[in-house]
Amino acid sequence: MNYEQILYDVADGIATITLNRPEKLNAWTMRLGAEVRHAMVHADRDRAVRAIIVTGAGKGYCAGADMNMLQGLGRGGGLDAVPEALHVDLDPSLPEAFCGDYSYPLGLGKPVIAAANGVAAGLGLSYMLYYDLRFASDRARFGLLFPRRGLIAEHGTAWILPRLVGMAHACDLLYSGRLLAAEEAAAIGLVNRVVPHDDLLAHVRAYAMELATHSSPRSLRIMKRQLYGDQSVDLGAAIQEADREMVACFPTEDFREGVASFVERRPPRFTGR
Repeated sequence: MNYEQILYDVADGIATITLNRPEKLNAWTMRLGAEVRHAMVHADRDRAVRAIIVTGAGKGYCAGADMNMLQGLGRGGGLDAVPEALHVDLDPSLPEAFCGDYSYPLGLGKPVIAAANGVAAGLGLSYMLYYDLRFASDRARFGLLFPRRGLIAEHGTAWILPRLVGMAHACDLLYSGRLLAAEEAAAIGLVNRVVPHDDLLAHVRAYAMELATHSSPRSLRIMKRQLYGDQSVDLGAAIQEADREMVACFPTEDFREGVASFVERRPPRFTGR
């Protein structure tokens, strides 16, 4: 696939998606979103990929929705059409909520990690909330600018944000639309950690490499499903599902390899089976 608004690269078991509209601080367009979705689903189905990183080209991560697109909507226009070649079908067995235009990363079987190299605002931040992990440059800033644009908490932000930062912080961020520095974002749990700017991508790649090398792909896939699926069930149902999945691990190649590699004091060679 020849992408126009992102870069896509796979190396050492890690797929890296780079939002590539640096002159616009990687502002979101319908095509950009479709290209990211296409690349993520492709990476999720690629057995050579163990983890997915998303970052931005230039000074910004994603400054939010493209202003030309918003102005068109304000004048009563519609959204730009997306080429049919970028359409991808998701697993039909997934819950409907995990197949949304922006929530679909929850339904992918591999870890998705944001490397926020600069400002992540509005839709650029909302979409990132559906990733598994968020690492930030010490130059990054974060803001949900919706009330300052006459908008609301879009695309399920009001559901997922309190689960990450708590209700009080979610109210603050959504009502004020203010920008947070990276350190404050880390302090409230919006990002996992802050890294010196020049070290960001190397740090995130090293973390992803740890997952790719030492964590069973099968284990990651099932634990991700547990983490998000268990949000909609009670504790008893979560325990029952965990017990079933634990028993299902025992005959797998990855379980045998995990035990053998520990006993033999060597790195594991997981296959995902």
